[in-house]
Amino acid sequence: MPVAVRSFAKINIGLRIGPLRGDGFHELRTIYQTVMLSDLVRVDVTRGVGIDVYCKDSRVPGDETNTCWRIADRVLRTLKTRGKVRITIEKKLPVQGGLGGASSNAVATLLGLERVLKQQLPAEERLRIAAEVGSDLPLFLIGGTVLGTGRGEQVYPLEDLPGVPCVIATLGTAVSTPAAFAEWDNKTKESGKLTPVNGSDKMNGFSRSVYEWLNGSRFSATGVPGRNWDRAEALLLDLVRTGIENDFESVIFPKYPAIREVKRALERLGAKYVSLSGSGSAVYGLFDTPETATKAAKTLNDNDVPAQATSTLTRSEYWKEMFPGKAEKIA
Repeated sequence: MPVAVRSFAKINIGLRIGPLRGDGFHELRTIYQTVMLSDLVRVDVTRGVGIDVYCKDSRVPGDETNTCWRIADRVLRTLKTRGKVRITIEKKLPVQGGLGGASSNAVATLLGLERVLKQQLPAEERLRIAAEVGSDLPLFLIGGTVLGTGRGEQVYPLEDLPGVPCVIATLGTAVSTPAAFAEWDNKTKESGKLTPVNGSDKMNGFSRSVYEWLNGSRFSATGVPGRNWDRAEALLLDLVRTGIENDFESVIFPKYPAIREVKRALERLGAKYVSLSGSGSAVYGLFDTPETATKAAKTLNDNDVPAQATSTLTRSEYWKEMFPGKAEKIA
């Protein structure tokens, strides 16, 4: 029987770009955060051989360049099994939007294949295969609030950010991540401030800011939580105070002014923290209440800016909601 898997999106809470490495990738520091928005991936295996990928969105490739195809091929070879794999993607997340849609689809395929084949890979094999296919994939094997280092593929679970109302706005502009990195390199060369080979100060500065953000909100100035202490609200305030930013904004906003205007609009609509996600084009805002988030999303949509109100997703919720229940319509 086919297996349906929800393929959740992610946002980046801060993203620091370090030096170019010997393997052609940049050193990165970021915090990944899963959110409720998702695609739906269906996986089926029948007799035969081969891998077929289907999606109504013509921008999603159906051949071996698709991350779902590539991860399915590796899973079959690792498990030393054969079959005719059919992967169907119901696309709701934007393509090249900075929300990790393709990476999430691939991990959903891996998990779906395991269920269909009734074989489970060891955790270290899952991570190895995911990292081979793409830098963003491993985070979706953890979910919730995740620290990403290396080129983004080295992932470490952090204490979960509580559920926070969120608005994600997408203009439909496809932003190529490799092109965004190239723009960053050009910008740093022209400014004469190309990151040194070690880049340690820049990376350590981000790490210190993250530590201050995640730890500064736990206690009041007296050392104990206040009576009406709200950790989510305090974290949002500290996120702004510590100045955690996404480096891609400095190259994406000048090239795509409309994306910058979306950030400004979310700020005007009451978001406590607003940022580009990944290399864009999605921009998200974190709000203090679901009501203000819903109102902000409606205002953006009324002004022809596609936006959805949603929420951040904790690790336990991420895994609980991964596989739709039998009573839920998935066809």
